Amino acid sequence: MPVSPECDVDGPAVTEQQAEALVEGICFKTGPPRSVGVEVEWLVHRERAPHDSVGREDLEAAHADLRTLPLTSGLSVEPGGQVELSSRPAPSLAQCVSEVSADLAAVRAALGEHGLALAGMGVDPWQPPRRFLRERRYDAMEACLDRTGPAGRTLMCTSASVQVCLDAGREEPGVMGFARRWWLAHHLGAVLVAAFANSPMAEGRSTGWLSTRQLMWAELDPGRAGGPSLAHDPRRAWVRRVLDAPVMCVRRDGPWEVPDGVTFRDWTRSRTMRPPTHADLDYHISTLFPPVRPRGHLELRMIDAQPGDDGWLVPLAVVTALFDDPGAAAIAHRAVQPLVERAAGAPAPHNPLWTDAARRGLADPQLKRAAVTCFAAALDALPRLGASTRVMDAVAAHADRYVRRGRCPADDVLDRQRGRGTSVRRRARR
Repeated sequence: MPVSPECDVDGPAVTEQQAEALVEGICFKTGPPRSVGVEVEWLVHRERAPHDSVGREDLEAAHADLRTLPLTSGLSVEPGGQVELSSRPAPSLAQCVSEVSADLAAVRAALGEHGLALAGMGVDPWQPPRRFLRERRYDAMEACLDRTGPAGRTLMCTSASVQVCLDAGREEPGVMGFARRWWLAHHLGAVLVAAFANSPMAEGRSTGWLSTRQLMWAELDPGRAGGPSLAHDPRRAWVRRVLDAPVMCVRRDGPWEVPDGVTFRDWTRSRTMRPPTHADLDYHISTLFPPVRPRGHLELRMIDAQPGDDGWLVPLAVVTALFDDPGAAAIAHRAVQPLVERAAGAPAPHNPLWTDAARRGLADPQLKRAAVTCFAAALDALPRLGASTRVMDAVAAHADRYVRRGRCPADDVLDRQRGRGTSVRRRARR
């Protein structure tokens, strides 16, 4: 069947060997860490009635206005109507924070004209999953993810996150080497899940997990949402993960094909499907959702969206400090080393360590100890990275309010929910 130009699949076919070489060549672009970026997702709620759903017409009008804003960051709309800002790679933490803050102020003002507001929550606590965007890629994604249960729709339509993007690191060994940074990302990732858990409810009820968003990722097929084994060379491990991961869809005119159980390696060998191209390989990689995704740089994807105007910059600052300051990176490595055994050798997030982080947060004593140490190291390193007083104050406030007390933002959500329940019962008795 001919493929329409919008599918972007023109070009020569790639063989299995060519695909392996392409992935290995682009997954870790090494060099001294210099750049930092962030992708900030937000739910969109009614400003005065956040429990009420936002109608399609209201969302469409608001999104149309957002697209006219002169933003530095890239603006995109997620399947459920969530808004995402993707920063440019910035030469410093300070510049990244400055540019994204200015863009967020413009977005908030534009949404306010429609009576809407950005909401920093990992999963919408009130609304069920509801598709806003009707596009072929999301039709295919929904059909594919539905095979493993309802978690995929929740992630598509009612979840939001803070994703921190850092350079892969140097080629040589050491704390700034890409192999050590890759290892750290997968073990520190559990600490970040626990410290920033902010999704304890879904559809009006407590789920029993502090990060329901992380639970949803763990419920997906490991081939789609799992990381590779850390027992092997990072490049070769990621190449195997990509080629042996199931293909989400084959783009074509009309509805896209959603094959069942066909890996990209299978596709390169198939005599019945059209041959895959370089564009198909790029698209396939974009449909894989491990907690740490190498795309030349490292994309850390495990952090729930955070509450408050400045909540998003806390994980950005902490992660940047723990990776890009050599002293803080060495401390972080030592802090997470005791957690390694709890992962039981299984890739994240499908292992006991990440499960405990998502369920219990910093109520887990070992995760709390690691978080306290890492936040202290980050606060010590931030002045060396040129962080502003605003950034350091936000990190210190999070450490005081949550980390040192063994709490996370999800605990506040549950406290408020319990308080509302108590008030209702009191009014009923009166």
